[in-house]
Amino acid sequence: MTFEGWKTVSLSAALVLTAGVVSLNAQGSAGALAQSCGVPTSPGRGGGRAQPQFPADQYPVKLPPVSMLGAHNDLPNPYRAGVSWGELPAGRKWGSSASIKMAPDGTLWVVDRCGVSGAGGTTCAGPNAGVDPIFQLDKSGKVLKSFGAGMFVSPHKLAVDKDGNLWLADNGGHQVFKLNHDGKVLLTLGKKGVAGPGLDEFDAPTDVAVAPNGDIFVGDGHTGGGTVTGNARIMKFNKDGKFLRTWGKKGMGTGEFDVIHTLAFDSRGRLFVGDRQNNRLQIFDQDGKFIAQWFQFGRPSGMYIDKNDVIYVADSESRDGLTNTGQYALAQTGYAYNPGAQRGIRIGSARDGSVKYFIPDPCPYPYPGVSSLAEGITSDLEGNVYGADFLGDVRKFVKK
Repeated sequence: MTFEGWKTVSLSAALVLTAGVVSLNAQGSAGALAQSCGVPTSPGRGGGRAQPQFPADQYPVKLPPVSMLGAHNDLPNPYRAGVSWGELPAGRKWGSSASIKMAPDGTLWVVDRCGVSGAGGTTCAGPNAGVDPIFQLDKSGKVLKSFGAGMFVSPHKLAVDKDGNLWLADNGGHQVFKLNHDGKVLLTLGKKGVAGPGLDEFDAPTDVAVAPNGDIFVGDGHTGGGTVTGNARIMKFNKDGKFLRTWGKKGMGTGEFDVIHTLAFDSRGRLFVGDRQNNRLQIFDQDGKFIAQWFQFGRPSGMYIDKNDVIYVADSESRDGLTNTGQYALAQTGYAYNPGAQRGIRIGSARDGSVKYFIPDPCPYPYPGVSSLAEGITSDLEGNVYGADFLGDVRKFVKK
């Protein structure tokens, strides 16, 4: 996949990439922004997509083979270009999503923000309260069931335990839910609408990981990336929801966090934490003892570790001070600052930290001020990769 010769084409106010990205004629239920690469709407006449401000011979800009923190951009890509996947009911398109997971029965579960674009806030409340955000699909992309209307404020990530139960982090409502595969609520943690540092509270929880013995680990939280505000901790509970321990605080040291965004266990029961604002993975035992930190997988928005300890890490945010319109648009907190890292999906080994493959984001650098390509990630038993996009799509990547 190459970015040479990238160009834009105006089509229904959407920006279409001519290389390496799904066609508008592909099947699936892509949302209106799926092909836009996050290019902002121009404030000028017509409200069309803003065009890059770089001279023709300077855009797109080529990234180095390795980022400043050691994430390789030059690894082989053994997958075909992603295609839109998942046939939603008539009139329903994917909204912003951060999560897709394969269940023990081989089906796939996806959660989006009730068909709308955005994160946090109240995307599934108000006029969208009647929209289902949770879908179960078979391998062909057919919807088997959907539910969740009116249950959540703004769902973030969805986990599936060994028994097929679902765990959903509602970062808009500051709660975590355990549901059976029919959507019945089995357990609730946190206080609805209350953000706080208490041991029975969360502040925009992001993800859940369940250990083989049923212990529950929650990443808390999403608030205040690059600032001193918000929680930055792992919360551990037993299978009944009784609090056991917590660790972490805002910072860049080992055992400190800034926007915990994704969690996963490897086959040895080690907890992998996507410490997104610090552009790294941190690895702990289940009592919170620090084991290692890895920067080579890029800026982790999503993570999946299969039964063979193959690790898939989605980097949907890495950027520097410029956006793809050539304007300075990095938050003054330095949020998402990860110079030299190409966005995409890095695939390697959870056992030794080696990175072997890279599915690059077809959106050219400099990147937009929002996420692009996969924010959530999983794979199936055949090794196909699925990405859930903030810009409103689910893409399937098939091996060449």
